[in-house]
Amino acid sequence: MPYAPEQADVATAELDAALRGGPFHVALRAAIAARGLPLQRVQHHLSRHGVRVGVTSLSYWQQGARRPQRPESLRAVRALEEILRLPEESLIRLLAEAGEPTADRRPAARSYRSLVEASDVLRRLLAQLDAPPDGGLQTLGHHERVRVGARRELSGRESHHIVRAHRDGVDRFVAVHHGDPGCVPERMAVHALENCRAGRVRWHHDTGVLVAELLFDTRLRAGDTFLFRYAVEDGTAGVAREYVRGADTAGGQYALQVRFDAGALPVRCHRFTQQSAAAPRAGRRELPVSERHRSVHLVEPRLRPGIVGIGWDWE
Repeated sequence: MPYAPEQADVATAELDAALRGGPFHVALRAAIAARGLPLQRVQHHLSRHGVRVGVTSLSYWQQGARRPQRPESLRAVRALEEILRLPEESLIRLLAEAGEPTADRRPAARSYRSLVEASDVLRRLLAQLDAPPDGGLQTLGHHERVRVGARRELSGRESHHIVRAHRDGVDRFVAVHHGDPGCVPERMAVHALENCRAGRVRWHHDTGVLVAELLFDTRLRAGDTFLFRYAVEDGTAGVAREYVRGADTAGGQYALQVRFDAGALPVRCHRFTQQSAAAPRAGRRELPVSERHRSVHLVEPRLRPGIVGIGWDWE
C-alpha cells in the first residue's frame, strides 16, 4: 500500500537516520518500510538478481535476530542496496562498523533457530529415540532457570516440569535443547535431578540440537500428574545475548529466570514475544537487573503457541 505524503516523509527521514547511525537491522527494516515492499516481493527481487534468501531469513535480518554471514548472504545484502535504492555500500558499511560476522566468522550472539529450519534434523533425532510427535503429556507448569557464566556464555539451564498424562502408559519425557551458534552439543551433559533418570541422548553438531530421554521408571495412567527436574550443562558456545522458549501448543504456567555471573552483568535486559519464528517481535518490556540477585525473570500465566524470551545487552 503506497504511503500518504506525510507518511512517506516520515519513512524517508527514519531511513536517512538509520543509514547514518545504524544498526544494520534497523536500517534494513526502515529501507523495506520506506519502499513499501512485503518480504515476499523482496525475496522475488533477490531471486531475479540470482540470490536465494528465504523470507524467514529476511525477517530475522530486519529484526536483529540474525545477521548475514555467509558469502551468499553478503551477496544478498549488496543486491538489497540496489533493490531498495540505497547508496552503494550503505548496508555493508553498517555491518562492518558493527563488527558483524563475515563469511569466516560465526556470530557470537544467540539467535533463535526455529524448529521449521531444524525440523528434519529434530525428526531424525526423535525417531532414533522412538519418540512419537505427541509424547502423551500436557504441561501444567514449567519453571526454567538459565545461567550465564563469567565468559558471558550460556553455561546451562535447569527445568522443573509439572505434567499430566492424557493417555495410558507414558513413562518418559524427551527434552530438546538448542545451543547457541558455535556450540558443541557432543560436549554438553544432561543431568536428571529429581523423579527421573537420564536415558539415551542424541545430538546434531551443525544445528546444535540435542535431545535427551528423561525416564520416569513408572507408567502413568491418563489423568495422572508427575513432577520432575533435569538440567543441561552447556557452556560450549560464545557470548549469549538472549534465551528463547518456543511452544507449538498452549500450556500451563511458564516462568523463565536468567541469572548472570557476578563478573558479567548486562547493562540492559528486556522480554519479548513472537507469534512465530518468522513474525516480528512484540511485547518488548524492559526488565531491571538486580545487582544483588543478578537475575531477571518473566512469568506467563498460560503459555500460548509461539515464542517468548529474554534478551540482554552487554557494554
